[in-house]
Amino acid sequence: MDFKFAEKEEKLRDEVRKFAISEMRGKQVVSGMEEESRDEDWEFSMQMSKKLAQKGWLTMAWPREYGGRDASFFEQHVYINEASYWGIPGSTMGVSGIGWVGPSLMIFGNEEQRKKYIPPIAAGDPDGVWCTAYSEPNAGSDFANIQTRAIKNGDEYILNGQKIWTSCAHRARWCWLAVRTDPAVTKKQHGISLIILDMKSPGITINPIVNYAGIHIFNELFFDNVRVPVANLVGTENRGWYHLMQSLAFERHSIAPQFYGMAQRSLEFIVDYCKVTQYNGKQLAADPLVRHKLAERAIELDMLKMFGYEITWKMSKGVIPIYEAARNKAYCDYVMQRLATTGTDVIGAYAQVDIRSKWSKIKGNITRLYMMFPGLSVAAGTDEVQKNIVGQFKLGLPRSY
Repeated sequence: MDFKFAEKEEKLRDEVRKFAISEMRGKQVVSGMEEESRDEDWEFSMQMSKKLAQKGWLTMAWPREYGGRDASFFEQHVYINEASYWGIPGSTMGVSGIGWVGPSLMIFGNEEQRKKYIPPIAAGDPDGVWCTAYSEPNAGSDFANIQTRAIKNGDEYILNGQKIWTSCAHRARWCWLAVRTDPAVTKKQHGISLIILDMKSPGITINPIVNYAGIHIFNELFFDNVRVPVANLVGTENRGWYHLMQSLAFERHSIAPQFYGMAQRSLEFIVDYCKVTQYNGKQLAADPLVRHKLAERAIELDMLKMFGYEITWKMSKGVIPIYEAARNKAYCDYVMQRLATTGTDVIGAYAQVDIRSKWSKIKGNITRLYMMFPGLSVAAGTDEVQKNIVGQFKLGLPRSY
């Protein structure tokens, strides 16, 4: 069995690597969605989005008619993996124009919506930046419990309610929004619709949620009689639950190659640190406990890499992954926690230093990861939700709800 990529994919990897080394020289690598926090980081992120679009990489796996280049799933895998390894910002167009908004519009958006919203995403334009508003204070994992209302009034919806944990809302031009359009349903999964919201609309209040690392990614949204054109309804009214299940599948399937790239570099940082750092007169890398922990993390990352390969291979064969994306998301959360904890153990008290301090170790990379993993592990569905999916569709277990 040969796990090597073909010459075409390896050439692409080399091109992305050279691009990253050139463009990222002298830049502080930020992790995860941290590019949304500081103005200077966001400005650089948008500059990179435009350059990635001009290179033909930003939406490379999309059809040419939508601004892509019909790249293979393997090419997309390599690009995501390598871009994440080098920490290239601006590769998602918010949360997430590329990951699920564009692909979803291609499937169940109408022609007018495709023509209006997809081109700015593919071009890396500011008008192509999206946020996603699903969660509410009483509707997280229990997504079907959302209460934000959209009442039809002529050719408009009147929107009232609240969303929370809305990443990139303070930067986004558009919002991919789940609302309840019919409260009088016997099954709460019904009566949910998906609409596109202009973030410049009157009546929207955005409150920042700053995490304990001082990073502003998440937001609360409040809607007070916000008017949304009925033309912004995506798909069929009251069938949003089924549309959104497809969107969530898009969101989860690319997690493994993305996280693997980032985590691989973090592990390399830790290993290099252990090679040059002395403790009690001995090299940290010579300590058996440290060596074993690093070896365990390397084994886990190899497993994650194989999981990512499996989904990419299945998709290349026209097989739709059912439970694999949920499995990968749950395993990414596990690996992220273990890697962050090991790195924190290795650098010790320095893990408490501000991530941008001159005294921070490993460029603040591990401290960021440790502070970010609890929130990121909840994003796109908790581990419990992912395991329920695996139990039902892999093991054939009955639903637990």
